[in-house]
Amino acid sequence: MSRSVGSRGDRRSSAPLRLTEYRAKRDPKKTPEPMGSKAKKSRSAKSKNPTFVIQEHHARALHWDFRLERDGVLVSWALPKGLPMDPGTNHLAIHTEDHPLDYGSFAGDIPKGEYGAGQVTIWDHGTYETQKWRTNEIMVVLHGERVSGRYVLFSTGEKKWMIHRMDSAPASFEVMPDHVKPMLALAGDLPDHDKDWAYEFKWDGVRAMVYVDGGRVRAVTRNDKTLMTTFPELRDIGEFLGSRSAILDGEIVALDKDERPSFATLSHRLPLTSKTAIERLAKSNPVSFFAFDVLYLEGRSLLSSPYDERRIALEALKLQGASFATPPSAINIDGTTIARIAQERGLEGVVAKRRSSPYAPGIRNGDWIKIKNFRTQEVVIGGWTEGRGERAGSLGALLLGVPNDDGLAYVGKVGTGFSAAMRKELLDALMPLARKTTPFSERLSPAATALAHFVRPELVGEVRFAEWTSDEHLRQPSWRRLRTDKDPSEVVREP
Repeated sequence: MSRSVGSRGDRRSSAPLRLTEYRAKRDPKKTPEPMGSKAKKSRSAKSKNPTFVIQEHHARALHWDFRLERDGVLVSWALPKGLPMDPGTNHLAIHTEDHPLDYGSFAGDIPKGEYGAGQVTIWDHGTYETQKWRTNEIMVVLHGERVSGRYVLFSTGEKKWMIHRMDSAPASFEVMPDHVKPMLALAGDLPDHDKDWAYEFKWDGVRAMVYVDGGRVRAVTRNDKTLMTTFPELRDIGEFLGSRSAILDGEIVALDKDERPSFATLSHRLPLTSKTAIERLAKSNPVSFFAFDVLYLEGRSLLSSPYDERRIALEALKLQGASFATPPSAINIDGTTIARIAQERGLEGVVAKRRSSPYAPGIRNGDWIKIKNFRTQEVVIGGWTEGRGERAGSLGALLLGVPNDDGLAYVGKVGTGFSAAMRKELLDALMPLARKTTPFSERLSPAATALAHFVRPELVGEVRFAEWTSDEHLRQPSWRRLRTDKDPSEVVREP
């Protein structure tokens, strides 16, 4: 292991030699970073202990620089996910070149094109005690403003190290959950008493749970399919939040030319797998993540907190960027007014949320109520019929079902609302799912099964319709969209 890690054989007088690599990477005429040309005592007058600093570095990839004063320099590591607070989790630490002592107070912008270009801020600083310092293992006790405790750094080969918290997590710290199911809304009418409820607009997009930890983002759909490849813009949220860990609930939305949410516009992004195509459409059809709830924030679970408290925490994050935002929540305003505004703006409807309610993962308990401007129903596709006339050889209609206690109940056909491209896309998706027998729980009439091709009930769609008939069929259904973000088990009959 290189002596640049700060073995006891080093002396303060050797500090200039240990800064050779640091200076070789930087031009003092182009970067405001200190060059260590002047000797500087960095130890506090109140303490004989050496100093440490953690700097948040928004470079090409967000990371945190961890620096320990040792023999006249700052021995340094880059931590991609920052300092771990939980002893059950180790974080990667990349050993970098030694830095001058006066770098411990540096904060500013490193110009584009220079080594480490980006913004540097001081995340924490303080003093530390050395319990062990070897070429492959370093144990220290930190006394900072944000972080205190015993940590060990150990080498895993070449420049790769790991950093581990040896003390228990802080008393108030809770580990971020790996998975939280989204809370669900019941379809219904506006509540009778407005004072107990908050109102949000209903967005026509894809529900997403976004997990941010150490600036890294993981986003999944309601049925746990990853969204990061399809929507790389979501990484911007991690860059914005920095060291703040959070679980956000929200909707991925695309706007049409009239600046209204459009699932049709969003749908062009959903099936893409080519990196080139994804990057191209990310520019021509950008999306935004609309965060409407926060379930975990900086070491604290908010699941049991009431809606009002969670909303205050969410708004305090000030999520506002080119690809993310926090849409409004209205209180002390009657729901009728909010519903009228939603209708005037061509939105899908509103969601009423009980202000005293905790977050109930995966549950429809009536604390969230969706009030739609038009009736829609999620459906499971159980088959299709061939087209006739000019549509011969193509998709004519879809056979639809809704799960109930007996299986998959047949609720009718839909043959309108498709473009030619949609018919082809649906047919391509249905052909591999072909089966010989009906997936529906009851026998269908000859008229319903004429020219029918049955499929495994794996795809979910959404239709708009006028009403339910007396025999529990959809009246005047019109196709809206394929719901690749939902699983058949999630489909329920709407009123």
